[in-house]
Formats: sequence, C-alpha cells, structure tokens
Amino acid sequence: MKHNLIACALISVSACASQLGTTDDPLSITGVVDLGRAGDFTILTKSGISSVPPAAITGDIGTSPIAATAITGLALSADATNTFSTSRQVTGRVYAANFTSPTPSNLTTAIGDMQRAFTDAAGRAPDVTELGAGDIGGMTLVPGVYKWSSSVLVPTSVTLSGSASDVWIFEIAQNLTLSSGTAITLQGGARAENIFWQVSGGVVLGTTAHLEGIVLAKTAITLSAAASVHGRLLGQTAVTLISNTIVAP
Repeated sequence: MKHNLIACALISVSACASQLGTTDDPLSITGVVDLGRAGDFTILTKSGISSVPPAAITGDIGTSPIAATAITGLALSADATNTFSTSRQVTGRVYAANFTSPTPSNLTTAIGDMQRAFTDAAGRAPDVTELGAGDIGGMTLVPGVYKWSSSVLVPTSVTLSGSASDVWIFEIAQNLTLSSGTAITLQGGARAENIFWQVSGGVVLGTTAHLEGIVLAKTAITLSAAASVHGRLLGQTAVTLISNTIVAP
C-alpha cells in the first residue's frame, strides 16, 4: 500500500482512485487545520515584518509580542484610536502588541491559535512519507498528508490536483525552498485555504516564485524579489519581504 500511495502522488486523481479502489479522497479524508483567530491575518509573526517597498498585501497583518517598531518598510500611519495602523501597501489593518486595548489581547489569542495550528498540522498521521527524498519538483500531488524528515525543495513547478473540498497537509521537519521562477499551481478546483505547509525550519521563496496555501513556520519566512503568495504567512519568528504580493485566500 505504501508504494501505491507514493505512486498516487505522481498521477491524476482519477487514476489514483482507481489504483486504491476508492472514489473518495485518493489518500485519506483529511480535515482542515483550524487556524482560530490566526486565520484573521494574512501575515502574523512573533518577531516582526520587514519589507523592501513596494509590497502589495491584501488582508490584515500583525505582530506580537513585539511592538510596531518591528514592522519596517510599510510606512505605517496610526489610526486615531491607536488600536491599529494603516499603510498604502496594505489593503487591511496593521496590528501590533503595543497598540491600545483590545489589540494586545486579540493578538495574544491569535498567536496562541497560530501555535496550536502548527502543532495540529505537525501531528497529523501521514499518508506518504519521504516523497522524492525531499525533491518534489515537477510532481502532481493529490490530496492527503505528506511528511518529510528532511528539507523540501521545489526546483520546478508543482501541481496540487483535487476538488474544492480536498485538503493537503505538508509536514516538513527542516526547510521549505521554492527555487526562483517556480510555482505551486492548483488544478481541479483546489483551494489555497485548504493547503497547509507546516515547516519546522525556515521558508524561502526565490525570485518571482509563487506559493499557494497557508504557511505555518517555526522560524523565518523569507520572500525574494517579486515572489508572491496566495494564502497566509504565519511565522513564529519574522517575515522578510522584497517587493512582494501576498493575498489572503
């Protein structure tokens, strides 16, 4: 069965279902990871957000327990209530732990939910382990839970093929790297909000790379020039941007 599951990650959804004798989710019926209040944010970090302009961020961003001084490059303007700030580069609101109540408490809740979501995703039972020895370039992946004890490299574009209700969880023990010019693309109605990249190391997107899904990272998330994300960046340290576009799903 293990070999069949690995083979399924490389072929179409319908062919995989045929191999396993099911017309349901080809690997397993996987539930989404509950983000709680962390799901209110396009970017949420504990150690700050640095950006080389221009950025184009759609959705709210926040950082806690660090203060707003750790958000750089976005030219923040404080609202009169001092509960949030705005930026011409952010279509949404910017929150930090040193703003007026109830913002600090709300951020504490969101950060706690982010960490719980990371733990939830990390604990899901895998359908496929060590696929491609960590090199998944060029593959078409059906829904399910994938697990690696190593880093994962995307040197050429990867397709996630499934329906609008299907879920992908990627448990990565080290780093996730998308090479420059590569993309995660969706097929068959797959949706970014149902894709979870649980990364115990750091995340690096190369120049003009594109990622779909929710990133739950233990350490730094770094986007190179003109890289883009359709999803959320939820990092337990810092997020670094260089002229990037990030759009909430």
